[in-house]
Amino acid sequence: MLLERWVKHEDSSRVTSDRSPFQPLGGGCMCERVRFEIAEPLLGALYCHCKRCQRRTGSAFSVTAATAPGSFKIVQGADLVGSWRPPDGWEKFFCTECGSQLYTTDPEQPERLSVRMGALDADPGIRPSAHQFTDYAAAWEPIPDDGLPRFPERLPGAMRPPQSEV
Repeated sequence: MLLERWVKHEDSSRVTSDRSPFQPLGGGCMCERVRFEIAEPLLGALYCHCKRCQRRTGSAFSVTAATAPGSFKIVQGADLVGSWRPPDGWEKFFCTECGSQLYTTDPEQPERLSVRMGALDADPGIRPSAHQFTDYAAAWEPIPDDGLPRFPERLPGAMRPPQSEV
């Protein structure tokens, strides 16, 4: 069941994909002037096929992972982080120097933050567990038959990781 894949891990010794205790995750932008750290295991991840993600990434989808509230911190280059807030969505944060997409937050609850998995330095120990906004998937890139659940619009609230909006 999808919910079982996205159970919040309260124990910071959670085992990652290489079977070692969780270590903080690092990440950053292409020019390396913005760096961030995530101090707790990620809560869950998914593929998003909406048009906004397609245009933001220049690809068929984006992969985003929910962070535990308070676990994400910019450790270098905070002055280079810019943002764009669409009228009906989460605020998107990026490096103003190189344009790398970094993370997104709920404008009503900024502690609800999801990181762009492509910005991570290492294997986070989780894998995407669903596809959302499949009704808008790029015609030129069919969604793979990977066995993950598909949702024509946003992932239903009851199926999201606790405290997230991936």
